[in-house]
Amino acid sequence: MMRALAAVERHQAGTFLVALVVGATVGFAIPGFGEATEPAVTPVLGVLLFLTFLSIPLAGLREAVRDARFVASVMIANFVAVPVVVWLLSRFVAGDEALLLGVLLVLLTPCVDYVIVFAGLAGGSRERLLAATPLLMIVQLLLLPAYVWLMAGDQAVAAIDPRPFVEAFVVLIVVPLTLAAVAQAAARRSRRVRTVSQRLLGAMVPVMMLTLFVAVASQTAAVGDAMWKLAPVVPIFMAFVPCAAAVGVVVGRVARLDVPRRRSVVFSAVTRNSLVVLPLALALPMTFALTPLVVITQTLVELVAMVVLVAVVPRVMPGEVPGGRDRGVNASGPAG
Repeated sequence: MMRALAAVERHQAGTFLVALVVGATVGFAIPGFGEATEPAVTPVLGVLLFLTFLSIPLAGLREAVRDARFVASVMIANFVAVPVVVWLLSRFVAGDEALLLGVLLVLLTPCVDYVIVFAGLAGGSRERLLAATPLLMIVQLLLLPAYVWLMAGDQAVAAIDPRPFVEAFVVLIVVPLTLAAVAQAAARRSRRVRTVSQRLLGAMVPVMMLTLFVAVASQTAAVGDAMWKLAPVVPIFMAFVPCAAAVGVVVGRVARLDVPRRRSVVFSAVTRNSLVVLPLALALPMTFALTPLVVITQTLVELVAMVVLVAVVPRVMPGEVPGGRDRGVNASGPAG
């Protein structure tokens, strides 16, 4: 069993792609399976985030919060530069209100959950991203209505309900983070708890594969049924990835961040809050029936992009990460 896990860890990018392909195949072939697995997306993601937080020395978050240069870089990338990119790309669907709102909702909201996982897999600074999470969530809540009003008008703003943001933040960030903090405190006092925690961290890659499989399988059929209507947004989401990555690279270099922090800025700029935005999109009036499917489409595009970036970013942004070597995942959890 341990040999199998070690093999998976050595070839993580390939195993993630396999999980995506299998999930998409099952979702298309058995639509009922996708519908049945949809309620599992949030719990599985919660488990993944718990393991991620468990692998981060939470006692060091105080230092990460004081990293003003990194926090400023993430804020500028996500709330100054990326909105310009989003405005330019969204003009291609400006004539369709439902498509436009979907594009704006998902691309204007930086990710606050699995971005920490993917950034860690690429050797980014997970603890810095985690420390910036509350600020990212609050600022996007405040700025999203203003950006949507500027880019889509009054009617689109009136349709937005902010409650799903708050609920998702509690379920996906506050609860797993609290449990991880309790587990770390217990591990410092108990060798048995410490041993159990280390064994749990060995399941990081399989849980990531399960998360990718469930997320894709649960949504593929719905997107496939409306693909001809959603076709205009696919190139937008594909173009967003390299554009946002370039924003992250430039901002990180201008701020003179070290390699792990620069990689984290790149992932923060690229990764969007799709799993948090989806409940918000589902709460929209029937006139925006296509909007949730736009968000789901972005999720599928982004998951593929994340797997690619995990393999590519360490090669195009080489350098040592904490621990003395550039690495991905080992038995103790993601690098970072």
